[in-house]
Amino acid sequence: MTNLTLHNVSRRNFLKAGSGLTLAMALPLAHAAPAGVAGPGIAGSSPLAAGSFSPNAFVGIGTDGVVTVLSKHLEMGQGVYTGLATLVAEELDADWSKLVVEGAPADAVRYNNLFWGAVQGTGGSTAIANSFEQLRQAGAAARAMLVQAAAARWSVPVAEIVVAEGVVSHPASGRRAGFGELAEAAGRLPVPENVVLKDPKDFKLIGRRAPRTDSVAKTTGRAMFTQDVKLPGMLVAVVAHPPRFGAVVREVDDKAARALPGVAEVVRIPSGVAVLAGDYWTAKRAREVLKIDWDESKAWRGSSGQMFADYRKLAAGPGAVARRDGDADKALGNAARVIEAEFVFPYLAHAAMEPLNCVMRLDANGCEVWNGEQFQTVDQATLAAILGLKPEQVKLNMLYAGGSFGRRANPQSDYLVETAHIVKAIGGRAPVKLVWSREDDMRAGYYRPAYLHRLRAVLDEKGRPLAWAQRIVGQSIALGSPFESMMIKDGVDAISVEGAANLPYAIPNLTVDLHTTNATVKVPVQWWRSVGSTHTGFSTEVFIDELAAAAGADPVAYRLALLESHPRHAAVLKLASDKAGWSRPLSAAAGGKRGRGVAVHESFSSFVAQVVETTVAADGSFKVDRVVCAVDCGIAINPDVIRAQMEGSIGFALAAALSGEITLKDGQVEQSNFHDYPVLRINEMPLVEVHIVPSAAKPSGVGEPGVPPLAPALVNALFAATGKRIRTLPIGEQLKT
Repeated sequence: MTNLTLHNVSRRNFLKAGSGLTLAMALPLAHAAPAGVAGPGIAGSSPLAAGSFSPNAFVGIGTDGVVTVLSKHLEMGQGVYTGLATLVAEELDADWSKLVVEGAPADAVRYNNLFWGAVQGTGGSTAIANSFEQLRQAGAAARAMLVQAAAARWSVPVAEIVVAEGVVSHPASGRRAGFGELAEAAGRLPVPENVVLKDPKDFKLIGRRAPRTDSVAKTTGRAMFTQDVKLPGMLVAVVAHPPRFGAVVREVDDKAARALPGVAEVVRIPSGVAVLAGDYWTAKRAREVLKIDWDESKAWRGSSGQMFADYRKLAAGPGAVARRDGDADKALGNAARVIEAEFVFPYLAHAAMEPLNCVMRLDANGCEVWNGEQFQTVDQATLAAILGLKPEQVKLNMLYAGGSFGRRANPQSDYLVETAHIVKAIGGRAPVKLVWSREDDMRAGYYRPAYLHRLRAVLDEKGRPLAWAQRIVGQSIALGSPFESMMIKDGVDAISVEGAANLPYAIPNLTVDLHTTNATVKVPVQWWRSVGSTHTGFSTEVFIDELAAAAGADPVAYRLALLESHPRHAAVLKLASDKAGWSRPLSAAAGGKRGRGVAVHESFSSFVAQVVETTVAADGSFKVDRVVCAVDCGIAINPDVIRAQMEGSIGFALAAALSGEITLKDGQVEQSNFHDYPVLRINEMPLVEVHIVPSAAKPSGVGEPGVPPLAPALVNALFAATGKRIRTLPIGEQLKT
């Protein structure tokens, strides 16, 4: 085990209320991760190795009866540790109070994401879905071995053994034993190759609320985040990034920075200039006095306004075809009336609670990293290439992350690459903690791409859509990444058109095409919570609402008539509208107007419908009063976590809809912190109701699918209240103009 001392001397220290005493503790590794807390594991080894009974890579049972579950997925607030533990505990019939979860080491052989092939990582709302049977089988195998050990000890038939809440018993003889008492004997038995999983009717934990495994640790401050890690002799690094994307350092004058007490080193790295000091604030102060001459000969100097003007020119002509049913061009060309709309979407920052950071140490044995690790296989290979190591020499310790929304799963491993270059530049003489400030996180990339959509439609004599043509213009996330070959086919990035190319409405003539702008726009982009559906869900659901209005039809009834072949879409739409009282008029608002809007969308194999109620004041200001959400995500592993994810998604999406916007002027990002990139305030959060559709289907995603329907349902509600259509996000002050 690595010799590591963790000094938790941050805001998470024990603060004795009223006593005025703050205790700073230095804990050796063996005691740094109390029960239920994800502590830093060591890649290439397993925390289960020291256990008495480890039948597989995911489950370990100690002689004390504590069941340890190894999570191959990052816990970043979404509840995955609780969900994965539930799968194991269900089949194991474990005592929930004796269950702990730890992060698995980086090992794509044992811990790969089954939906991604030989890649370990967390994303795409796949954690529970890809682990559903795998983790249940792990628990069932452990249970079978405990049962066999008990049957052999008591000389009774296996069929007469009963397991419940961590106790193995033989009712006929009254004999009982805890898991810990049988662990050693069970560990000597062969692991069964085939196990029978429970019938869903026998579930005791799946489908019911279980307390989250990380709540207590996060509430008391024992949970380990990257900022809590302090190694002996560690230096803290901050990086001065170029003001424009594509610029590089020409010259740097670091005399003033080096003269500050506590500054240890100033080094040039490919992404800028790094300052290292004994603490963050010293490093930050030193960065502020650097004098850097940037070479901007290859920098992108565009502005948001000009970029969208260029996008409009592209939208005038056809792009690469993502879907073509019938002949939309012919139907549109023959129509007496064509309904048209343009939708504009800005760049968006991830703005996670915890900005980017990591701790890295380089020694003769290799490289060791501590961070909220989301993309193990990609990060491990990238770091190995920079440091001249084999991938297995890069040990990744997965700690908790304070949010990500896609940012930490960076195909370029950008912030980890920065840290590796810094550690390499100083010859590995000290461990390094890289810390990005909120301003760094906001201005140094990466973003949800900006997009422009142009839609045209024709209605038939019954008011149903006869033709639909959708053109999308924007940057590709996959182009130039390791996923290019998988995601781009015939010039179409599947990520850019998802949610539009699979439009569920019955339209006989439908075309979706795409212009990809990476060749001319150099702003770094990547996935953002719910990815392509963040913009396609808005444009399609607002436009279908416009078609319903043009046909003089009720928005819910209009959608349902077009969803006859998509019963899961229809089911959530019916549930949300029924629970919202869609058929009943809204109560009046004194001095204002009220409106109700709806949207339904599928993403990550889950189906979500939302109804939004809003009140608009006479001056154009408005308040979101209520959101009713219906979700079909297959079997509900933990309904409480699902509700929390829908509520969190709604708040996240509402912030973006109201004011989220990254703009560029002469190549520079104009926003820097929450004063000009606001997140949702508590007084802006509406009343939220979440209704889960009972389902026997395999579980699907819940971390992201709650995001896409919110913004379209909101602007549809604003239209219902005011008669004004909003097609550009964020909404901002548009109702006041």
